[in-house]
Amino acid sequence: MKIIDGKDTPLGRLASYVAKEALRGEKISVINCEEIIVTGSRRDIEEKLRAKRKRVGSAQQGPKPSMTRQMIVKSAIKGMLPNPRRGRGKEALKRIKCYVGLPKEFEKEKRTHIETEKKKKFVYIQEISR
Repeated sequence: MKIIDGKDTPLGRLASYVAKEALRGEKISVINCEEIIVTGSRRDIEEKLRAKRKRVGSAQQGPKPSMTRQMIVKSAIKGMLPNPRRGRGKEALKRIKCYVGLPKEFEKEKRTHIETEKKKKFVYIQEISR
């Protein structure tokens, strides 16, 4: 099992890395989901999230996507997998767990951090989630 610390890691980089490892058969836990960053201006990021949740017309068109911190991360990872409703994608998604903060069971475990340079314009997930 790999434990990945999401602190100050861009969401897209983390999602693609986790998806690739899960497709290889690795069980993965992503911790500190609230400290993952989304690059870009705050206004653009919030507009995209609002548009994703907005309904067209008065008829309800399926469930609204979750706005919790760990579910924002998990849906980004899900988008990097091949068809997450069937076959390999479904199995890979089952191997991925996302946590807010550091659970007690992982305190003494070795953690991996994805090294990237920090961008100038970014927003932490905790600032845009509910």
